[in-house]
Amino acid sequence: MIIQAIAEYLEYLQAERGLAENTIAAYRRDLTAFCDFMFTTDNIDDFSNVKRTHINYYIKELHDKNYSPASITRKLAAIRGWFRWLNANEIIKDDPSSGVELPKLTKKLPKVMSVNEIDKILANHLNEIETAALELLYGAGLRVSELVNLELNNIELSSRYVRCIGKGSKERIIPIGEKAKKSVIKYLKHREILTKKYKLNTKRFFIKDNGHFVTRQDVYAFISKQGEILKKHISPHTLRHSFATHMLENGADLRVVQELLGHSDVSTTQIYTHVSKKRLKDVYFSINK
Repeated sequence: MIIQAIAEYLEYLQAERGLAENTIAAYRRDLTAFCDFMFTTDNIDDFSNVKRTHINYYIKELHDKNYSPASITRKLAAIRGWFRWLNANEIIKDDPSSGVELPKLTKKLPKVMSVNEIDKILANHLNEIETAALELLYGAGLRVSELVNLELNNIELSSRYVRCIGKGSKERIIPIGEKAKKSVIKYLKHREILTKKYKLNTKRFFIKDNGHFVTRQDVYAFISKQGEILKKHISPHTLRHSFATHMLENGADLRVVQELLGHSDVSTTQIYTHVSKKRLKDVYFSINK
């Protein structure tokens, strides 16, 4: 019964709210882990028997296992969303997650790279795939999932823009610079060689030298390796953070950056104004010691 209820809820999230597959998978893991805990500790195998105290016990268990407040908040959000859905569909009479307090989060400013650091990576004898991927992650602020899911018709070279499908299946169009355009043209020539070599008929934009599609893991490994060279821990999202911060530092309007990043709420984008101010202070005090 619980497994069926989780499956139906996840189907609702995918069909009605258009959540990405990775998000759905995370919800499945979080809800399954919670239900396993309920069964193991109190032999509860029916969600209608779950009380608020059980959820609080689960939160304490996560604290004891040293989960970060952000991870606990994410797991609790999945649980609350599920119980709200069960309650709204009259599957349960009362919502046990109502009133459960979220852990207090300390907002950390996102890590940002300097333009000089990005130029250093580009000077590291990258191949055609790596250069194009880096230019699109930084030059267009793409999420790694958006990057690996790009198709040929998503990039318009004559008009210099990339069209991608972001969170919640929202489409956005992002202009790209001349350097990004040149790297894409160079990669497309390489891609044509690969498609002929492996007799591929696919719209997928990024193809590896072995004929397989570029994955999220491939991109993470590549960016992580470049970070090791710089002696700095970075991820694909660091490049997205850098894109937004550098845009604001160069005079872009906050609302424009919000649109380019695909944020539904401008408050999410405002974190980058704090990053810009911090960077400005760091530069000032380094000069005026």
